[in-house]
Amino acid sequence: MPEKVRSGQGISRPKSLGYLMFASRWLQVPLYLGLIVAQAVYVWQFALELWHLIETVFLHTAPATSATPSPEVVVMLTVLALIDVVMISNLLIMVIIGGYETFVSRINLNDHPDEPEWLSHVNANVLKVKLATAIIGISSVHLLQTFIRAQSTPNDKIMWQTIMHLAFVASAIGLAYIDRLLSTSPAEHTRPHL
Repeated sequence: MPEKVRSGQGISRPKSLGYLMFASRWLQVPLYLGLIVAQAVYVWQFALELWHLIETVFLHTAPATSATPSPEVVVMLTVLALIDVVMISNLLIMVIIGGYETFVSRINLNDHPDEPEWLSHVNANVLKVKLATAIIGISSVHLLQTFIRAQSTPNDKIMWQTIMHLAFVASAIGLAYIDRLLSTSPAEHTRPHL
């Protein structure tokens, strides 16, 4: 029979229930492994975009028509697509490493020289703010791509992308403000961070 522990009002409950709930965090491991597979997909996407850039610049394979943008615009859009893939990949790394470290188990890197600087002080609030700023960066790249294609993009699409981008910015400011409030809260400092 599982050992009983006393809770706040003198009611006993099985000690194993708490351990089961604590162990359930390991159910997230397949999710993080799936994100690693998604990371590999983004590496493939980056290679395809890079090949497209090489074709455009060196092999001149794009057919020239009146609707085709100039080579400079194609290069700029392709480079922005490469930046977009890298930023989404960085977002994945933050979620994989930061989420695993915060919610599943410590990653004992033993002062490895390649350990990310932010990993030493990651918590759920820091991770939210970092993710929000990464999303703003990704949204900025998409908005810039839309502005470059402004002549062929419907005005309502430009308007909605701008509104969404501003909503991301407002959300990030709100998250940063909440993080700042929590970091100065006495309740936040009752237990030392691990």
